[in-house]
Amino acid sequence: MLTEPTPAIAPSAPARRRRSGATARPARPGVRLAVLAAAVAGMVAAYLLLDVPGSYAFALKIRVPTVLAMLVVATAVGTSTVVFHTITQNRILTPSIMGFDAFYVLISTVVVFFRGAVSFARTDELTLWAVQVAVMVAFSVFLFTWMFGGKRRSIHLMLLVGIVLGTFFRSFTEWMQRMLDPLDFQVLTDAMFASLTRPDPLLLLLTGTLVLLGCAALVPLLRTLDVLTLGEPAAVGLGVDHRRVVMVLFTVVSVMIAASTALVGPVLFLGLIVANLAYSCAGSFRHAWTLPTAVLIGVVCLLGGQLVLEQLLGYGGTLSTVIDFAGGLFFLHLVLRKGTR
Repeated sequence: MLTEPTPAIAPSAPARRRRSGATARPARPGVRLAVLAAAVAGMVAAYLLLDVPGSYAFALKIRVPTVLAMLVVATAVGTSTVVFHTITQNRILTPSIMGFDAFYVLISTVVVFFRGAVSFARTDELTLWAVQVAVMVAFSVFLFTWMFGGKRRSIHLMLLVGIVLGTFFRSFTEWMQRMLDPLDFQVLTDAMFASLTRPDPLLLLLTGTLVLLGCAALVPLLRTLDVLTLGEPAAVGLGVDHRRVVMVLFTVVSVMIAASTALVGPVLFLGLIVANLAYSCAGSFRHAWTLPTAVLIGVVCLLGGQLVLEQLLGYGGTLSTVIDFAGGLFFLHLVLRKGTR
C-alpha cells in the first residue's frame, strides 16, 4: 500500500538565519550613540591626561578650554551642516558654500589693509568677534529675505547667488592681500588658519551661548526636519509652512556658523566629514539621532586631529591643515562615488 510522503517541515526564521550565517541585527541608534559617546569620553581623557610635562592642574587649565572650544565648534558645524543638507536636499554642499569663510577672511583683510598689522593685533578681540558675527549674519539674513521674501523661492538660486558673491569676496580679498606689506601679510595669514587652542574665555562663553540657543531653537523642529527630508512638495502636502520654517532654519544656521567661525576661524571640510559620517553611523534618518551623532563625530575629528598633530607630527602644522587634507580626500571620495552611480 502506497502512502503519500510526509511534507518536510520548513525551518523557522531564526534557524534559517543560523544556517545561512546571516549577520546579526544592526545595533540600534541609541546603542551606537552610546558607543560613540564612550569613545569621545576616552579621547577627552587621553587629551587631558596624556603627556603632561609638569603639573596636572596647570595642564588642565590650558587644555580644558581647548576641549570646550572643540565641543562648541563641533556642535555648531555638525548641527548646522546636517540642517543645511536637509534644507537643500544635497549632502555635498555645506554652509561654507555661502561664503562664511570668505567673510571672515575679508573682514580681517580689510582691517589689516587700512589699519596695519599692529592695529589688527591690538584690536579688541570682543569687538572684532562681534563685527564678524554681525556682518556674516546680516548678509545671510538679507540673502534669505531677498530670495524668499517675494515670488523668488528657489533654494538653488540662493545657493548660486551665495557662490557668486563668495567668489567675488575672495577675489577682492586676494587683490588687497597682494598690496599688503610682507609683515602685514604674515600676520594676516596666521589669522586665516583655524586655531582652537587657548580660546578667549569671554568669546568662548558668548559663542557657546549662541550655539546653545541655536540648538534649543532646533529641538521643537526635529520632527519638521524629518518631514523636510521628503522634499518641499511632500512637506507642504503634510502641512509644513515651508517658507517660514526654511527662513528660521537658515537664520539659526547662519548664527551658529558665524559665531564658531569668528571664534576659531574657518574649518572648511569639517562639516562635510561629520555630516556624511553621521548619516552612516546613526542608523536612522531621524534628526534626533543624526544631529547628536554629527556632534560627537565632530569632537572625535577635532580631538583626533589635535592628538595626531601633537603626538605624531610634533606640532608640525595646524589642526585646520590636518582636517582640510582629510576633508579634501573625503570630498573626492564622495564625488567619485556619486559619479559612478
